[in-house]
Amino acid sequence: MDRDGPRIKLRLEYDAPLVLGPGKAQLLRLIDRHGSISAAGRAMGMSYKRAWSLVEEMNAAFAAPLVDSSRGGPGGGGATVTPTGQAVLRHYESLERLLRDTGAADLAAIGALMKGED
Repeated sequence: MDRDGPRIKLRLEYDAPLVLGPGKAQLLRLIDRHGSISAAGRAMGMSYKRAWSLVEEMNAAFAAPLVDSSRGGPGGGGATVTPTGQAVLRHYESLERLLRDTGAADLAAIGALMKGED
């Protein structure tokens, strides 16, 4: 087990179909930071094609897109996380905090039942 304790990886599975987990949340954060799908993908070690595919999957699942992008060209392209995307990310992070904070005693109890490291 990690010295800092267990890590919670929240995966939300919807019928949309959409799985919203730590990877897509991180992609949204990095698109917001870099203003670019390709830069966000590079920061995560994934191809632009894969990053774009994940963005398309998220955009298709929600009533409003999570990411708005413009094609490259002489001035270059760009991407922004929309207000809906910001709200989804905020709620996802809130659920992560809730699990981590409210579930701390349960996480510790499960850890106490694990084999010790030699």
